[in-house]
Amino acid sequence: MSDARSNRVFQAPNLTSAFAALVLPSAAQRGEAERSRRTTQSTATGLLDFARNDDDDARSTYIRMKNFWLVKQEPSSYSWSDFVAEGQTSWTGVRNYAARNNLRRMEKNDEVLFYHSGEDKAVVGIAKVIRTAYRDATAKEGDWSTVDLAPVKPLRKPVTLREIKSHSRLKGIPLVRQSRLSVMPLAEPAFREIVKMGI
Repeated sequence: MSDARSNRVFQAPNLTSAFAALVLPSAAQRGEAERSRRTTQSTATGLLDFARNDDDDARSTYIRMKNFWLVKQEPSSYSWSDFVAEGQTSWTGVRNYAARNNLRRMEKNDEVLFYHSGEDKAVVGIAKVIRTAYRDATAKEGDWSTVDLAPVKPLRKPVTLREIKSHSRLKGIPLVRQSRLSVMPLAEPAFREIVKMGI
């Protein structure tokens, strides 16, 4: 009896096609991979843009932050009226280290209360910083600084030290606690409260 298998022609399997089917992705698979890649790239770009925008917002918030100050001046030597007449001034002559350090902390456009010391003892106007700290040329020796200030507006009525001391929200400010300091920081709420009192 003949073996039927002997009449069959042996045909080797197409290994190339089989390998390609295993290794090479189909068109559908390639499309899915491309969509996935685009989605991942878009998400990553969006996160990067968000991080950049968030960083920009933080930076702009920092830039917008403003400090508030009070400076004292004896009106017999340099009054608010003199200040307004000049239009701006260099705040020279500070010879106290704490006051000097406060000058050096000032930033452009910081708001400053102008206080008449001596007999007046009252806040009389609002100024602003137009130039940050630089060397005080009036100092013959030592490391002293000055800033440039310009008047913004006078208070409608002076706010006296007595009024400030009697105000419950202002009892702890440096003007009350450190009466001899000629340049001092103020928290914004205290600054606004004093301005409000002078309206």
